[in-house]
Amino acid sequence: MASSVLSIGITGLTAARIGLTTTGHNIANVSTPGYTRQNVVFTPGDPQYTGSGYLGTGVEVQNVVRQYSTFLATQRLAASSQQGYLDSYLAQARQVDNVMADPSSGLSPALQDFFSGVQDVAANPSSVPSRQSMLSLSESMVSRVQTLDARFRDLRSGTNAEIRASVDRINSLASQIANVNQEISSSAGGDSRPPNDLLDQRGYLISELNALVRVSTVSQSDGTVNVSIGTGQTIVVGANTLTLEAQPSPDDPANVELGLSVASGSIPMPAEIFQGGKLGGLLAFRDQTLDLAQNTFGRVIVTLAETFNAQHRLGQDLNGAFGEDYFSVPQPYTQARTTNLGDGVVSATISDAASLTLSDYRVVYDAGNFVVRRLLDGSETTYTSLPQTFDGLTIDMPTGTPQDGDVYLIQPTRYAGRDVEVLISDTAMIAAAAPVRTTAALTNNGNAKMTQGVVTDVSNLPLTSPMTFTYDQAANEWVVAGASPAAGPIAYTSGDDISFNGMTFRISGNPADGDTFTVSNNTAGVADNRNALLLAKLQTTGTVAGGTANYQSAYSQMVSQIGNDTREMEVQSKAQTALVKQTVDAEQAFSGVNLDEEAANLVRYQQAYQASGKVLQIASQLFDSVLQLGN
Repeated sequence: MASSVLSIGITGLTAARIGLTTTGHNIANVSTPGYTRQNVVFTPGDPQYTGSGYLGTGVEVQNVVRQYSTFLATQRLAASSQQGYLDSYLAQARQVDNVMADPSSGLSPALQDFFSGVQDVAANPSSVPSRQSMLSLSESMVSRVQTLDARFRDLRSGTNAEIRASVDRINSLASQIANVNQEISSSAGGDSRPPNDLLDQRGYLISELNALVRVSTVSQSDGTVNVSIGTGQTIVVGANTLTLEAQPSPDDPANVELGLSVASGSIPMPAEIFQGGKLGGLLAFRDQTLDLAQNTFGRVIVTLAETFNAQHRLGQDLNGAFGEDYFSVPQPYTQARTTNLGDGVVSATISDAASLTLSDYRVVYDAGNFVVRRLLDGSETTYTSLPQTFDGLTIDMPTGTPQDGDVYLIQPTRYAGRDVEVLISDTAMIAAAAPVRTTAALTNNGNAKMTQGVVTDVSNLPLTSPMTFTYDQAANEWVVAGASPAAGPIAYTSGDDISFNGMTFRISGNPADGDTFTVSNNTAGVADNRNALLLAKLQTTGTVAGGTANYQSAYSQMVSQIGNDTREMEVQSKAQTALVKQTVDAEQAFSGVNLDEEAANLVRYQQAYQASGKVLQIASQLFDSVLQLGN
């Protein structure tokens, strides 16, 4: 009997000691990231049959297990991955919003100042100080444009750098997970005695990886897990890993492209694969918000330069010459894929700024055809030859011969802010005047009046001789003399436009038979402001996006959209933060270390240890009594 009691006491001491050790381990790791509370599983020893029935043999420690919930851990991973996505996207979007919407450093005040300078010239066309002010404000606006463009490019460069850092971190975590997998698979305990601390370590590494990109895992029979990221790309298989790479895109060197490193090189991986987490947010921001913002900004600049130049060329400067281009017009950026086999070179020019979209384009040479894909919406058009004109662009292949599969990228407005310049530095070259003027004959008897007219094409100017409009009352028409090419006679309706040879006039009122108006070159028109007024009018004229917006409203729409998207992202981020807190709290309530509970366990196991010691003491006394009976 004494030996049975002694054995029972020993099992009790062992169980209490393991309970104290486990409790102390929990307390020591209360602040360890990823640690899961461990519990001791006790079972009674196998009973011993006697004539009096089955007698107990003490306690056995069956296992030390983690207080772990796969369901709660999966919930937390899903919520934290989405939070990482929103937080990284929001951090970048805020920078764009702050730059574009700033009332002092944005484009809006510079545009307003520039057109104020144009209006000043319209009010004082012969004033040299007004003209100098216009040039200075033009340079200031272009400087602001180039500064904003540089900020865009800095954001892209910074985003690419963060993408590279995230890829490096993903590879490091994948390697660490694989190493822990190997330790787990080779641990002596096997599935029935799981290595709890290694499992916690692996779980923490998976959580860190999940914060970078959405993670899914598949458990294996040897205790390891295979880890996939994004939409299912496996990067950890047991103790082996696949390596991600971030390198300049062969299509667009300004961006980094992700790929999977294999023995034969690198397999490109679309950005859409990497969903969730910080990396997913960075890729989505760069390929959606940043691309669209930069293209929208560039389209405003291209349209401003093109339309302002077009109107300026219709005017006349102080030297009596036709206006020249006021701004340099940025041309589309084209890039041949670095892996192309042919030597074909694609070129692109702006054919109609008002028709430009916000999209970039990819041109693929396929079996003798050119397949043009609009990247913004995915629509494709196939052409059998070049040149072709579409969406305000004309593309051509002036040199070289393409091979099947060759790819070319066209970015119509991406770098407009970088390439725009003011071309005029002489105040006398500002074309504020119109190149023609009209006069009424002093002998006219009617009350008809003729406007000074609008010039839409200078190809037939300057006039070789004055043109005369003589009213024929019987035919109710104007007979035109001196026009080259010849024009008229023109039927008369008061107030209707009279257009010919790139000029438009309007005669209104009641002319008398034989009344005459003369159109001549505008010599010595230094005080003429007609073209300056038309230049100033461009500020409020719909010239962008097919005539649906002016420069200011197109820019404001972009700023508003970015601001709305940023605020929406802020709301989502706050909601997601609350959701993550809820999932973390729920998991911690189930799996985390509670110091109050552990303190109670210390007392319980201490008392159990002391009681088991008392059992041993009594068993020893009983054994001594039995020995004394033998004497």
